[in-house]
Amino acid sequence: MNSVNIIGNLARDVSCKYTTSDDPLAVLNMTVAVNDGYGDRQTTSFISVVVYGKQAENCERYLHKGSKVGITGRIQTGSYEKDGRKVYTTDVIAERVDFLDSRQ
Repeated sequence: MNSVNIIGNLARDVSCKYTTSDDPLAVLNMTVAVNDGYGDRQTTSFISVVVYGKQAENCERYLHKGSKVGITGRIQTGSYEKDGRKVYTTDVIAERVDFLDSRQ
């Protein structure tokens, strides 16, 4: 089973990009800051999240740096070459994004 749930705050503002296919698909990359622990033992992890389609467009419209979100999705790993070195990636592919801030 490949399932992940996280709650955190956006580390930066987000914007959509679109695929170049005949039927363009919105793709949004965001970084979610997730706190773990408490007091002086608290650490923060910065988790890369990818959102697709209409949900990505809604995230771009309503979310900004600092927004609290809940993410349900799956983990995906990958790799690519950069300057002759292999770089490994780990992302959460969002299946659901919940906006947890109260409406302002």
